[in-house]
Amino acid sequence: MERSTTRIFWAADSTVQTNDITTYPQTGIGQVFSLYTKEGVTVSNHAKNGRSTKSFMDEGRLDIIDKQIGEGDFLFIQFGHNDEKSEDPARYTEPFSAFMENLEIYINVARKHHANPVLITPLERRCFVDAKHLGMGAHSDYVAAMKQTAEKNQVPLVDLYSMSRCELKKAGEPGSRKWYMYFDANQYKNYPDGKTDNTHLRYEGAVLYAGLIAKGLRELGGIYSDLLLESIE
Repeated sequence: MERSTTRIFWAADSTVQTNDITTYPQTGIGQVFSLYTKEGVTVSNHAKNGRSTKSFMDEGRLDIIDKQIGEGDFLFIQFGHNDEKSEDPARYTEPFSAFMENLEIYINVARKHHANPVLITPLERRCFVDAKHLGMGAHSDYVAAMKQTAEKNQVPLVDLYSMSRCELKKAGEPGSRKWYMYFDANQYKNYPDGKTDNTHLRYEGAVLYAGLIAKGLRELGGIYSDLLLESIE
């Protein structure tokens, strides 16, 4: 029986995951992406805090997607934050070897079901060196590796990394605090570690960066643009 909906499956990390009250007010991009999609498009968000391309697969999370995804669906693949953690062998992948090889596994899972893979470069952290200037961050090799993988495998890519860096530079350090989990130590005592977090997003940041992904899809055109509300330019 033909499905009446198109599904976006999301394989990613904590910047995308759907949160509950235990991590409030943290909000993931996948949690709010349906604000930008047409009726009949649903988001199946498999993103999970702390996962890399390696640990996501090792825990069987890609296997679950493999069993559920079908023809005409989309697989959004967004990793990098945890692949770069060289101190953790359970998550670390070398950018120009294992990381690229893992991305190809995700791509092939989508393609064998006649679904549509999309690579999304990692969101930049709030890595300011002073009030106005953004540092280099730690994603650059993983962004380059993802772009190489996209080109090699002829997979569409949304460069969230570059777009998010542009937004951060425009906002500056003080202006960008409202997008991320920036707070005083006593403000959210139940939040893990109880300290300022320059990686995870608040609702405002999740909506902003989901909008940038929507912009990237619009620019790709065709079936990717067709996922979006007509008002999204």
